[in-house]
Amino acid sequence: MTGRTISTTAWLLMLALAGLWGASFLSIRIALDEVPPLTAVAHRVFWATLLLWVYVIVRGHAVPRGRRIWVGFAGMGLLNNVVPFFLMAWGQLHIPTGLTSIFNASTAIFGVLVAAFLLADERLSMRKAIGVAIGFAGVVTAIGIDSLRAFDITSMAQLAILAGTLSYAFAGVWARNRLSGLSPQVAAAGMLTASTLIMVPLAWIVDGPISLHLQPRTMLAIAYYALGATALAYLLYYRVLAIAGSGNLMLVTLLIAPIAIVLGAVVLGETLAPNAYKGFALLAFGLLVIDGRLIDRMRPAR
Repeated sequence: MTGRTISTTAWLLMLALAGLWGASFLSIRIALDEVPPLTAVAHRVFWATLLLWVYVIVRGHAVPRGRRIWVGFAGMGLLNNVVPFFLMAWGQLHIPTGLTSIFNASTAIFGVLVAAFLLADERLSMRKAIGVAIGFAGVVTAIGIDSLRAFDITSMAQLAILAGTLSYAFAGVWARNRLSGLSPQVAAAGMLTASTLIMVPLAWIVDGPISLHLQPRTMLAIAYYALGATALAYLLYYRVLAIAGSGNLMLVTLLIAPIAIVLGAVVLGETLAPNAYKGFALLAFGLLVIDGRLIDRMRPAR
């Protein structure tokens, strides 16, 4: 396996994307001080949807009208937004934002497994199997065996976040089967539209009317994670994908957690247990093994 050379522009874009997503954990946690998780997610998808449709219309992209496409959007919105956004927001009420970001990095681990089981051309090679095993060891280390034995609200929050990353993995397979051929920007806008149609009524029913009379810090936090870490991040994600390749996007996953950990420590005064850092180190190594380029470079030249 050979990797695409990463240009300076690609590195800068990847760092920007990692920064957007890394800071999203902090902004979500700030918003959760005033709004409940369902409402926080409703804000996220609603405002991101508006911004992305403005982009799609200005760029002149065709708006899909077929029933099958919109069923695809609904499934993608449920798997890639509604379920993981809510589970992670709820989990952040009970565990540090830095730990949430570490578990979020396991998305690639679950993605490899789900693709191997559901897609005929994504078989689990020996290298990938080893990487997945190392990654899972990292996840278990980060959770902590004692936490699982106790099975209190903290362990439930950790498992909820892991369930969210598993939902992301299924979303990747769903997108490949149901949304192939669409421009990424239209796919993202359609997905978020479906998410909004689900989340806004649900939040209204469960949490009550959605109010905009919020503290300034809450409004700024919502604006950041909806417009910056969701709408803008999706556009930036596909730009990085085009110039750096899918393999290099895995590096973004590894950059997110350190940023979130530092911001959580500086702004919220969070501290993580040593096993969290050990778990992230194992998880990062597992992702690098799955990627394969590190192993290729260690092999002697023929």
